[in-house]
Parts: sequence; C-alpha cells; structure tokens
Amino acid sequence: MTILSAHIPEAGYSKKIILRNIDLDIKEKSIVAFIGPNGAGKSTLLKALMGIVSTPNGRVVFQEKEITTVPIEQRVQTGIAFVPQGNRVFTELTVRENLEIGGYLLKDKVEVSHRIDALMEIFPDLKDRINKVAGILSGGEKQQLALARALMLEPKVLLLDEPSLGLSTKNVVSAFALIEDINRKKGTTILIVEQKVRDVLKISHHVYALKMGEIVFDGLPTDLQKDDQLKMIFLS
Repeated sequence: MTILSAHIPEAGYSKKIILRNIDLDIKEKSIVAFIGPNGAGKSTLLKALMGIVSTPNGRVVFQEKEITTVPIEQRVQTGIAFVPQGNRVFTELTVRENLEIGGYLLKDKVEVSHRIDALMEIFPDLKDRINKVAGILSGGEKQQLALARALMLEPKVLLLDEPSLGLSTKNVVSAFALIEDINRKKGTTILIVEQKVRDVLKISHHVYALKMGEIVFDGLPTDLQKDDQLKMIFLS
C-alpha cells in the first residue's frame, strides 16, 4: 500500500530550479534509497517532501491526504520526521533532554518517559549515557541520538539525509544495521539519501537514482545492479 506519493514538476531555491519531473510512489513499511552524484537534488527532494522547499504546481500525498501546502510542524504531527545530515543534536543538553525535545508534542510526561525507555531498547549505546551531555558522545552515538529523537513521536515516515556522513567504517555498518532494525521492529517507512551507495542498497527495498535533478532509475536495487551503464554511473 502506498503511504507517500509525490508529483513535483519542479522545485528549488528562489529562481534556481533543482528538481524536475519527479514522481514518487513510496510503499508502506519500505526502505527507499535516493542515490546520485553531488548536486543531483537528493537532499532537496527530502526537503520538498518535508515542506522545507516549496513545490509549486506539485502534489504531495501522505496516507491518502494531500499535504502539498501543509506547514512543516503539521507534517510532523501527521507522522513525518526528518533527520538532516550532520548528526545535529543539542550538545549542551543531556541525552534525555534531547529526547524530551523530540517528544515536544506529547503533553503526558509519563508517556514521554515510556517512549524514552522503549527507545533505549533499540539504542542500548545511549542507555548508559542517558544523563550525560550530548556533546561528549562519539559521532556514531550522536547519529543514534538524532535518530532516536526523531522517533519520539513515532513517525510513520522517516526521512534521513546522509546518515553515514562523518562516521567511521565501523559506525557506518552499525548505522545501517540500526536503520534496518528500526524498519523491521517498528514498521517505519524510511527514505534515505546516501552517498555510500553499495551499503544503502543492501538494506533497501526500492531505489530512485537521480541525475541533474531528474529520476533516471526507479526500481529494485537488484535491477540497478544488473544494468552495466547504471552500475558505471552510480556504483563506480
């Protein structure tokens, strides 16, 4: 079943058009990768789905309801979360305080506490650091915290912009395993923009390849890997 779809004739910043002729059909509980060279428009596409970038003459539909003109906060309330690149956390606040900010829409403090406890089962590395300031965390731990904070409101769709950025090889493997675990255990639909193509294709159910702002491949990861020309462009 489709959970998110979009038709974006064009989108960009001011008068600079970045995306053209974008059509997406995202299935519920899937992991979907967006790959392509730098400047292809991948991050802009996630921002368009989140409402950070406007989509004039476009159409974005989430759970059968059009959200094209819905503000960012309302998109969060309806079940879409966005984790930008760069392991962004509040470094002067504790891990717990970061998570509490992630649950800012929850009025019941007991429910906030329950959700934090549940997330510690998924993110055990954070459990021993729950009362430590986030600034002392490693890059991998900050990435986990950014993910955990986004999950506090239990989104139906999670948008991840280059979750491997700045991580060591070991932490990259751990990050992708964690993303796959979230998808499997919570049923969260996950859209990932990623430069580490081979790694992300291992966990993805579907892939969109972008080049110069347009989709040039829309299909299964295995089909992309069978096409010699596409392999040369995106997997070399």
